[in-house]
Amino acid sequence: MPEQRIEEAMALTLASFPRVRAANLPTPLQELTRFRKEIGGPRLFMKRDDNTGLALGGNKARKLEYLMADALAKKCDVVITTGGPQSNHARMVAAMARQLGMEVILLLTGDEPREWKGNLLLDRILGAQVIFAGTKDYDLIHPRMESMAEELRQQGRNPYVIPVGGATPIGSLGYVQAVLELVGQSVEAGINFDYLVSATGSGGTMSGMLVGARLFAPHLKVVGISVSRPRAALTQRLSNISEATAALLGVDLKFPPEKLAVFDEYIGESYGVPTPEGLEAIKLLAQTEGILLDPVYTGKAMAGYIDLVRKGYFPETANVVFFHTGGAPALFAMEEYFR
Repeated sequence: MPEQRIEEAMALTLASFPRVRAANLPTPLQELTRFRKEIGGPRLFMKRDDNTGLALGGNKARKLEYLMADALAKKCDVVITTGGPQSNHARMVAAMARQLGMEVILLLTGDEPREWKGNLLLDRILGAQVIFAGTKDYDLIHPRMESMAEELRQQGRNPYVIPVGGATPIGSLGYVQAVLELVGQSVEAGINFDYLVSATGSGGTMSGMLVGARLFAPHLKVVGISVSRPRAALTQRLSNISEATAALLGVDLKFPPEKLAVFDEYIGESYGVPTPEGLEAIKLLAQTEGILLDPVYTGKAMAGYIDLVRKGYFPETANVVFFHTGGAPALFAMEEYFR
């Protein structure tokens, strides 16, 4: 079968999955000319998934279109998920659950902070039931969510459990779709993109990008900047989710961990703690392009991109797309870092 017909067939397969439209799509594709003059490197574009809408936007809207469609198909009435206190995922799950008339329980990591700011404040405004797990270990938190779900079933409820970040094959379909969307914008703009750069944490977003690139843009290299996990653990996780996502679409694709482009040098002290380089990247983009990154994901990812440019990782003739996955509400919880 010719390559174009294969891509068309895969697009139809993707379109066959249940989907609840919640995001403002397609998101804009914006060239960062002033920013590029400051850092050098190849031609740079930004895919503005911070503009997806849904309670101030972000990448989780794309995943939730598929995850919440699955929840509706299963007639669920309450959603349980997890994340950090400044979780963009938790905030957007709460918003979409409310749109669909569902209740939402957020089992967040750590202990309750003294002040509820940023995303945590938005969780409260959205009326989510927020519980603090007293631990940051998701290996302990995920079983606890399942126990909560079982208790709700015994009460006659029908819960839907979403793991951290919505990092499941169903959720990753949102970023298979995002790559297909980007390919369409590439054709419209008459530009062939060579690299796609994104922050990666729980792995669902990058896994969808890896599958989407393999199916719809084989020349496109996906580069992940880890914000939490060391490379070895993250690449194995990405491999597992990507292969399961491909299987969901009915194709047998392999993603050997050792061949995935993932950089873990930019995490800093730990997940959720801003780095000096990330803060500088946030300020530089804000002051050249008027675009706000976040301190947990995109700030660190952009710091990684800047460093890779300076090390000559990207050819000067390349066209690069940086996916802005959102998260700016977390800025309002980190005022002390910008004093």
